[in-house]
Amino acid sequence: MGVLLAVSGVFALLTVVFLGLARGAYRKRRWMGTAGRSGGAALSLSLAALAATLAASTQGYRALTREEIAATVTTLPTGPASFQAFVEFADGRDTTLAVQGEQLLVDAHILKWRYIGNVLGLHTQYELDRLTGRYLDVDDERTRPRTVHSLKTDKPVDLFDLVERFSFLTGLVDAEYGSATYIEVDRPARFEIRVSTTGLLVREIELR
Repeated sequence: MGVLLAVSGVFALLTVVFLGLARGAYRKRRWMGTAGRSGGAALSLSLAALAATLAASTQGYRALTREEIAATVTTLPTGPASFQAFVEFADGRDTTLAVQGEQLLVDAHILKWRYIGNVLGLHTQYELDRLTGRYLDVDDERTRPRTVHSLKTDKPVDLFDLVERFSFLTGLVDAEYGSATYIEVDRPARFEIRVSTTGLLVREIELR
């Protein structure tokens, strides 16, 4: 969380700097009346807007420098091919979800930045995307009730959407991909959903 706050701080600082440049350029344009100063003001305002947008889009994503726990899930079977999942997120949030299926499946978005992105304070980031019920049998998967719950947080701009919309940002991105992990739920149990730079994994831990 501290790294994420640092990233937001970097973008906030860039926003202030660019707005300052824009203000200065505007004043010079006012006194000098040159087209070049006008262009400089517009560019600075555009960069300020971009910095603010990037800062907003990183909300909900967590910086990743090593394997860490993204969430802890406690499961309790409630009937044939159905269970309840109590999800505790790394940021302190929690929720209880009703799931149809014999397996618990969690997937996430992962975004890796190039060196220049690292210089700007951007490191590998991830966001849990969905929690889904999964059946062992393929025919059941096709015909039985499906359950899909969103694990994403509300944000004004989504980081992945931003990268897809603005092609020039792809120069900062090394890789973006989805990763998923699943495990069978046949008894009360507790699992850690872990994320590393190679993707998601699930580990059972002692039930408390």
